[in-house]
Amino acid sequence: MEMTVNKEYVLKTVKEILDFNSPSGFCFEIMERIGEFAKEFGYEFETTRKGCGIITVPGKSSERVVGLSAHVDTLGAMVRSITSGGTLKFTLVGSPTVPTLDGAYCTIRTRQGVLYSGTFLSTSPAAHVYEDSRTKPRDPQNMEIRIDESVSSKSEVEALGICAGDFIFIDPKTRITESGFVKSRFIDDKGSVACLISLLEHMSRNRIVPEYTTKVFISTYEEVGHGSAYIPADITEMLAVDMGCIGEDLSCTEYDVSICAKDSGGPYDYNMVSRLVELAKGNQLKYVVDIYPMYGSDVGAALSAGNDIRGALIGPGVHASHGMERTHYEALENTIRLIYLYLTEPGGN
Repeated sequence: MEMTVNKEYVLKTVKEILDFNSPSGFCFEIMERIGEFAKEFGYEFETTRKGCGIITVPGKSSERVVGLSAHVDTLGAMVRSITSGGTLKFTLVGSPTVPTLDGAYCTIRTRQGVLYSGTFLSTSPAAHVYEDSRTKPRDPQNMEIRIDESVSSKSEVEALGICAGDFIFIDPKTRITESGFVKSRFIDDKGSVACLISLLEHMSRNRIVPEYTTKVFISTYEEVGHGSAYIPADITEMLAVDMGCIGEDLSCTEYDVSICAKDSGGPYDYNMVSRLVELAKGNQLKYVVDIYPMYGSDVGAALSAGNDIRGALIGPGVHASHGMERTHYEALENTIRLIYLYLTEPGGN
């Protein structure tokens, strides 16, 4: 059965998911929503001890179990210390492109759940005052967070309940344009999560059963390297859905589904990659095959942890990764279509 992708649902879902604050280590709220999606679709949902989610979709056969993965965790920061002047020093969660944080709005969450707004700034923020305001490095050593409260000392900040270890949520600044562009921080990998949710909604509504039992693994620590170190033992092959790289020496655009042949961890399974290429080519999808020079995925984490699986990686092309990212609806649609074909077309290796 040919798939008709619901553009309105896809874009509504990606906007909803991007609106959640979910840096690695703080994915509780967004995982509750993922569980609600699964319940709405009529699929079994469970969580692992460290908070990853597993959605099980029964297949025509349980001869093998196909794993799909995407991660809801994002880049972020935490309070490192409070300065004598009442600003915050921060430590990074994951690896955001730090210069893009200069001027970014953020929210500090205390352990008691109180939220305060703030702004990432250089320690030489004013051009009229500091000679090095334009040249000072934008890195955690030379940046701080200005809190939007009447504070000018460490003790006054502590009185707000803010302390070291509190999470700092970076404003994603999400916009969806009339021309179909999605621009936001953290499209890596919430764009892919929206692809999987949209696919599950379509399969549930149309009562489509995949060829093999499928387990959708939503990880919560991918940005720090161990998102899918554990996966269900019955998964035999795993397709990670994560952002496709765009840049020098790569073919991918913001309109393509990217099929990765190799990343920093080495080559992906040759037969899985070949089948994905055949499906994309045979169904006239906009796709490319690329090598990702500085990249790791949930499949890489699963393999490094010793899981005996085959693995591959695809995803929508995303520009300016770990900064102010952008993709296009066409990339999301091509990604959804390729996953659908992979699950429902007879064959495989």
